[in-house]
Amino acid sequence: MATRKKSLLKVIILGDSSVGKTSLMNQYVSKRFSNQYKATIGADFCTKEVAVDDRVVTMQIWDTAGQERFQSLGVAFYRGADCCVLVYDVTSPNSFKNLDSWRDEFLIQASPRDPEHFPFVVLGNKVDMDNRQVSTRRAQQWCQSKNDIPYFETSAKEGINVELAFQTIAKNALAQEAEVELYNEFPDQIRLNADRNSRPGNADNCQC
Repeated sequence: MATRKKSLLKVIILGDSSVGKTSLMNQYVSKRFSNQYKATIGADFCTKEVAVDDRVVTMQIWDTAGQERFQSLGVAFYRGADCCVLVYDVTSPNSFKNLDSWRDEFLIQASPRDPEHFPFVVLGNKVDMDNRQVSTRRAQQWCQSKNDIPYFETSAKEGINVELAFQTIAKNALAQEAEVELYNEFPDQIRLNADRNSRPGNADNCQC
């Protein structure tokens, strides 16, 4: 089998400010949690090696500034992402309502080849809190309406479902990367056939 496979997976975490994006990343990567809130400025990332189906890959997890809403980060930041994680706070209905705009803006900025099937994962964070405002059923219905996005309820503070969620993220990111790699092999074959059958003067008719 070919070994020409990408070993780095780019994962973007999006969601409103203070939903716990940084805490989830830190809990997963280094098993740390801090009660002190510090807003992310621009973007930051961590890397972690993970085993997916007997293969070790490096996940590059990008944590973004929720309050800046894409504007300062630019298209280049989102391009090449293999999976997008949408995070909301189960105690904040507004953060859940804004998942639509986060998802839509990501698809616009990242321009994935197949937007309908691009892998998203939704995390409903802070389930350790006792003032829940968004029900599991409501979140599941939203995910089902968006092409059955995988959904996990997490607590960055207590580590609930964090490992399981990121295993799914890694698996789906790897599957997406493999599909893109397979797709990218076809244009070369088509171009070769087109060149072989082309006649002098027909160069302008080539469709790229």
